[in-house]
Amino acid sequence: MASGTHRADERRFLDERGSNAALAPNGLNPATIMEKAVRERIVDSYFWKEQCFGVNEADIVDRVVDHVSFVGGTYGVTQKPTPFLCLAFKLLQLAPDDAILEEYLRFGGDKFKYLRALACFYVRLTRRADAVYKILEPFLEDKRKLRRKGRAGTSLTYVDQFVDDLLTKDRVCATSLWQMPKREMLEDLELLEPRVSPLGDIEDLLEDDDDVEMNGGANGDAGAESDDEEGLIKEEDSDRGRRRSTSGSSRRGDSTLRDRDRSRYDMEVDRSDDSDGDRR
Repeated sequence: MASGTHRADERRFLDERGSNAALAPNGLNPATIMEKAVRERIVDSYFWKEQCFGVNEADIVDRVVDHVSFVGGTYGVTQKPTPFLCLAFKLLQLAPDDAILEEYLRFGGDKFKYLRALACFYVRLTRRADAVYKILEPFLEDKRKLRRKGRAGTSLTYVDQFVDDLLTKDRVCATSLWQMPKREMLEDLELLEPRVSPLGDIEDLLEDDDDVEMNGGANGDAGAESDDEEGLIKEEDSDRGRRRSTSGSSRRGDSTLRDRDRSRYDMEVDRSDDSDGDRR
């Protein structure tokens, strides 16, 4: 059968004896990447039977725009698979090449955030570890909001948080992710360059924080010393004012005593004069 035709029996992709499709770039069989229970729920779901039959790589974009409004694996009491998970399984069947994934991630992803999230999820499932880090890490700067639906209900997340979960967690969207080696190990093998954070070097940031704290402490000490000096100056000024006031009051007291003594002396002189006149 020609490769461009579509098989009527979708379950042939899920044949336990294997798949006619080639292995994924990371060496895994795309038909067995997801757990058997999840695959069976996907194939039996209404969305898969209605929207995923006879779909090619271009139709995936239309399905995402029209039907995907949240990310997630299964939800509800019956563990119903989400359209996001059904389309991810369809991508495993279609196995798009790197050029199509680039369009999903870049041009289409700038307009449709759920298309970017779907492409990131597919890259994590099928690509090698070094390619996963290179492709997904630039999207850690995408701050757009996403809705996530699971067993606990609907919650709010972000594209960068979803990508970080793909890089760090073992299970995302009801799918067990294959274990990747740590980034440090790939750097030691010279498969990856050391990642530069958009915030800059962490050591430089820590040194800047220490300098700011030290400068803040020095300014606080200088401010305290200046306050102490101002307090001393104010106290000295107040002491001087008190001294001046006491000296002024003492001088005024002395002048009043002198005036009183003079008036008493004058009165005594007048009395003596009057007594002498009487005697005469």
